[in-house]
Amino acid sequence: MFRTLAVSFFAFSTAAVAAPTDDLNALIDEYWANEMEESPFGATSSGVFDYNDKVPQVSPEDHARRAQEAKDFAVRLEAIDRDSLSDEDIINADLLAFILKHDVALAQYENWRIPFLADTGFHTNFGYTINATPFRTEKDYQDFIKRLEALPGFIDQHIANMREGIAIGYTQPKEIIPNIIPSFEAQVTETAKEHGYYAPFNKFPASISKRKQKALTKAGKAALEDGVIPAFVRLSTFMKEEYLPNARETLGASELPNGKEFYEARVRYFTTLDDATAGDIHELGLKEVARIRKEMMDVIDETGFDGSFDEFLEFLRTDRQFYAETPQRLLERAAWIAKDIDGRLPKYFGKLPRQPYSVEPVPEDLAPNYTNARYVGAPLDADRGGQSWVNTYNHEIRPLYQLTAMALHEGVPGHHLQSALSKEIENVPQFRRQFYPHAFGEGWGLYSEKLGVEMGVYETPYDHFGRLTWEMWRAARLVIDTGLHSKGWTRQQAMDYLAGNTALSLHNVQTEVDRYIAWPGQALAYKMGELTIWELRAKAEKELGDKFDIRDFHDAILVSGGMPLEMLRDRIDLYIEEAKAGE
Repeated sequence: MFRTLAVSFFAFSTAAVAAPTDDLNALIDEYWANEMEESPFGATSSGVFDYNDKVPQVSPEDHARRAQEAKDFAVRLEAIDRDSLSDEDIINADLLAFILKHDVALAQYENWRIPFLADTGFHTNFGYTINATPFRTEKDYQDFIKRLEALPGFIDQHIANMREGIAIGYTQPKEIIPNIIPSFEAQVTETAKEHGYYAPFNKFPASISKRKQKALTKAGKAALEDGVIPAFVRLSTFMKEEYLPNARETLGASELPNGKEFYEARVRYFTTLDDATAGDIHELGLKEVARIRKEMMDVIDETGFDGSFDEFLEFLRTDRQFYAETPQRLLERAAWIAKDIDGRLPKYFGKLPRQPYSVEPVPEDLAPNYTNARYVGAPLDADRGGQSWVNTYNHEIRPLYQLTAMALHEGVPGHHLQSALSKEIENVPQFRRQFYPHAFGEGWGLYSEKLGVEMGVYETPYDHFGRLTWEMWRAARLVIDTGLHSKGWTRQQAMDYLAGNTALSLHNVQTEVDRYIAWPGQALAYKMGELTIWELRAKAEKELGDKFDIRDFHDAILVSGGMPLEMLRDRIDLYIEEAKAGE
């Protein structure tokens, strides 16, 4: 009898403890399955290939449904008893709560009426999806063809959404659109073979017979020439003849309907800080700009240059010693720097990712109005590794002295190392391996640039000035983004500020400012995240003294994946406690 009671009591206790965990796990599984179904392009990029024949549905009704789904998930998550959850379960719950909170908060502004930025958008994102798509079997190609056949409907839905935006003045500013339109025109080609989406048909795996290859190529060619290319013609015509003439004359996000609230919501989302405000960030940016300017002056003195700050910037922008002779030489130098950094990593990191990465040029259809560089990840089981993109368009304005900071940020120990490690996290929900809070990810990338000083990869004073230019660039973003979207700055005012404080080429100044105009709030993530990571490192060094190990600190930052900054603070506090205890 006693044994029966004991077993019954144990079973009851286990059930009581397990129920909240089971509820949380079931909710997370349902959330992720729904996310993959609703976002088939994102599913492919996440290594979930069950929806490789689908495109997203983006009508107003679809967006409304997704907003309601986020609310429902948030209510269910809030109802789970957290007192019975493990520490790891609480992290899972908190991360999902952050995602859902901001999904709900931002959905009310219906930003789907502006589905493109200055350098990317719905019209270019499918190219990233193709890069993540496996082309190994006949079914892979059949699914891809179905996607191509569905793509015109996806494009037409976006045109309808943008028309709805035009009707209420919810558009990108007219002033930046002429520089964006070429990215739409680049998707229009005379023939299927000229289009970037035709690339998978240029090379088949040997396991697919020649007869089937011919049939698949014919079907793909028809999907492109009969559907996709005409849809891009419609889209390009719409952008030039309807969107541009009717776009809003105002500039900042605060000028949109409910724009002030919209921008502040974006500030909180991209910084991951609930108490962040545009005003406070603007003032912080001014202080950071002043601090970095002093460091830049010290480096100028080190070079022996005899002239003013502005004259030094002009020297850097015009002296041919700082520029590659060809695009290939620019890529080769970037690749050599990346490989040099690779060999230095074990001294600074205990855990390194398995996935490799390559250095690649920005695709030609994106390059003219694209940023300097970008990291493009890949699923662990993809046919390629990560890619560190270098913009070789107008290579004569891409200075060599910026390449070291670029390699550190986009490749290792920046985005590739952080992203690839996240994909390897074990015993966590899948959404955590894909979660990328901007302040964490971009803050880590900027921290990595400065870490390169300790690593010894900056070879000349000009390389050091290049790093400071990139840090100043991110500090200036705090001033410019908030200036544009909450203080009424003009585009020219923003470009003058960026050009006057950095050695960025004037072309890059224009593309960067247009990026901030088109993507309100995102530019704030870099500096806010970086400052937090350095603050946490200083705290760990002070409290641990001789016990501080740089490899352990970096692993503590990275091995649990992306986190909002307040959660990262808690994570590092725990690391410090465990290091003190010798665990």
